[in-house]
Amino acid sequence: MHSVFIGYDPRFQSAYDVAEKSLREKCTGGVKVFPIVLSQLKSRGLYNRPTSIKDGQLYDEISAAPMSTEFAISRFMTPLLSGYQGWALFCDSDFLFRSDIADIFARADEKYAVMCVQHDYHPKEGLKMDGQAQTRYPRKNWSSFMLFNSAHPANRRLTPDSINTLPGRDLHRFCWLKDEEIGSLPHSWNWLEGHSDPEIAPDAVHFTRGTPDIPGYEGILYADEWRRYAGRQTKLKAA
Repeated sequence: MHSVFIGYDPRFQSAYDVAEKSLREKCTGGVKVFPIVLSQLKSRGLYNRPTSIKDGQLYDEISAAPMSTEFAISRFMTPLLSGYQGWALFCDSDFLFRSDIADIFARADEKYAVMCVQHDYHPKEGLKMDGQAQTRYPRKNWSSFMLFNSAHPANRRLTPDSINTLPGRDLHRFCWLKDEEIGSLPHSWNWLEGHSDPEIAPDAVHFTRGTPDIPGYEGILYADEWRRYAGRQTKLKAA
């Protein structure tokens, strides 16, 4: 049974619905899907990073930087939420799955703590996702799709204390890992709309600039596929 954690932000319900629905529809084997819901993590005492609202946007006080989603930092709790056992996939909510995630889990290599698509991504846009600030940092978008080897000793460093105190820019560049502990996945599994090679047939489309329900993005590639899943309600379960 594969475990998949999807970042959840109530402001982007349609995005989450599409990610989960398309994931389940394409999956031929067993899969358990868990939304990473910030309010649930707070109620369990796992998440206590100080945040605020500045200029209408979530702001992380430790990082002194804006957060485009509620799961900007909580994604790194995936190994903890997995009980530091087995393999678990994390992805952002703005994904559209076009292939079976069994392919990803078949690529799991025990020598790595995390496997991901290693993008060289330097966005030109200053804004994304309906006015959210587009921040820049090393290894950007590597953390948007991560296959965690939750039992790997290095991932034991992802404790509630470290996740609640380290700057986001350090977590997103995989500061708890050595370079040789990071494995690579095919670019087709985190195909960035507006950036990735259009000659690549995506296994998973990442609408990192904005999903097709946001004005200005209605006609982007794979928008029609996204809309076929949009609007279908998904019942949330605790991560």
